[in-house]
Amino acid sequence: MSWLKSCVSGGANSLWLTEWLTDRLALHRGMRVLDLGSGRGASSIFLSREFGVEVWSVDLWFGADDRAQRIRDAGLEKSVFALHADAKSLPFSAGFFDAVVSIDSFMYFGTDDLFINYLARFVKPGGLIGIANAGLTQEIDGALPDHLSDWWEPSMACLHSADWWSRHWERSGVVAVEAADTMPDGWKRWLDWQYAVAPDNSLEIETLKADQGRNLGYVRAVCRRRPDAVLDEPITSIPVHYEYRPIATG
Repeated sequence: MSWLKSCVSGGANSLWLTEWLTDRLALHRGMRVLDLGSGRGASSIFLSREFGVEVWSVDLWFGADDRAQRIRDAGLEKSVFALHADAKSLPFSAGFFDAVVSIDSFMYFGTDDLFINYLARFVKPGGLIGIANAGLTQEIDGALPDHLSDWWEPSMACLHSADWWSRHWERSGVVAVEAADTMPDGWKRWLDWQYAVAPDNSLEIETLKADQGRNLGYVRAVCRRRPDAVLDEPITSIPVHYEYRPIATG
């Protein structure tokens, strides 16, 4: 537990979520996997040890040096590679990965309508994309429930339900959703983790206890890049030709 606590990079136990996600994500030895938004690297180490995959461990908020040392200490420097990069500016070639996973981070960058098209190009045709993160058991339409109001911040607008993620991905036309669901009693696991790593975070703890899983929990979604999907190429620059023209005057 002390090692896991030293890897804390957010409000969720990354190993619980990674294990839950991989129940529905078929990973095999030798696969190339992108761990997107990997924080301090616990999920990347877990994936390599449990499945024998090669992992590119990418995060923006946490630098690569701490992650790389943690990876070396785990004896995995030949199979897990730490990079500091923005999810929307990835330094990989098209079709490089067999799978992409994202643990408790995808909601911060993946709600963009165009992002799944962008991300899918880094996965081989037929490759997998899977996420597991904090979310909603159902979309909140209209006024925010009173018991959430003190805890809720504007950035919480990124939290969505499993059904929302399914619709969001399917409408892109580039992936086929294979799973989208909510963790049974996920709010209790969220609460357990808060007690373990942030027992002084009374506002979040009391909010979870008041909500009782009516709105808050953990969600996962898994999709596969459609082999026949035609992906939009990213626009890096638009070629133009300038010719001098005098400005007309009155």
